[in-house]
Amino acid sequence: MSAVGNVTEDSFATEVLGADRPVLVDFWAEWCGPCRMVSPIVEELAGEFSERLKVLKLNVDENPQIASTYGIMSIPTLAVFEQGRLKDRIVGYRPKNQLRQELERNLA
Repeated sequence: MSAVGNVTEDSFATEVLGADRPVLVDFWAEWCGPCRMVSPIVEELAGEFSERLKVLKLNVDENPQIASTYGIMSIPTLAVFEQGRLKDRIVGYRPKNQLRQELERNLA
């Protein structure tokens, strides 16, 4: 079973903004090569951080309003939300160890 869920424009307010813990949202699209490269890394980190972080994927082609609201101009973008606010964003592909460090910094 995957540690990563999906979120849409309909569920974003509840699943992300109303979450009781920090949320990492992976903004992606089917056609995006770097998105496909980072996806298994996000999946692994979701398992590692499952007690401290909720991880969700949002397809920008299917949910353009949320991407626009948060100024997502390039994908993949990994956005960290905490207490209903955008706390940080990581744009582009990063190796697993670098993403882990970024998440640790955001969860400190």
